[in-house]
Amino acid sequence: MNKTLICINCPLGCAVTVTIERGEVTAVTGNGCQRGAAYARQEILAPARMVTTTVPVTGGSLAWAPVKTAAPIPKEQVLACMAYLRTVRAQAPLRRGDRVGEFAGTAIVVTRDIEA
Repeated sequence: MNKTLICINCPLGCAVTVTIERGEVTAVTGNGCQRGAAYARQEILAPARMVTTTVPVTGGSLAWAPVKTAAPIPKEQVLACMAYLRTVRAQAPLRRGDRVGEFAGTAIVVTRDIEA
């Protein structure tokens, strides 16, 4: 079975074709670089996504703090992660990289400084 993906690792947007046999990736073609081949394999075998959003801040110069997962999480867990993030509240002051929560073993970190 073949599946075609558009690679998102660089601006080229190569159309990458992945050949899958018995649940294994046997070939990757159309990629302009090795990163494209790695992306295609990952996307077929275990798709993962970074989650970015905002959480409310108490006592801060801004009412909302931008946050993200410190690493990609399995794609099928994104909605559960967003549900969890709706319960998170951060307390100012915050520094970029501060941990405000954890989902499925992955830290949720602030992506900008927020003063008290």
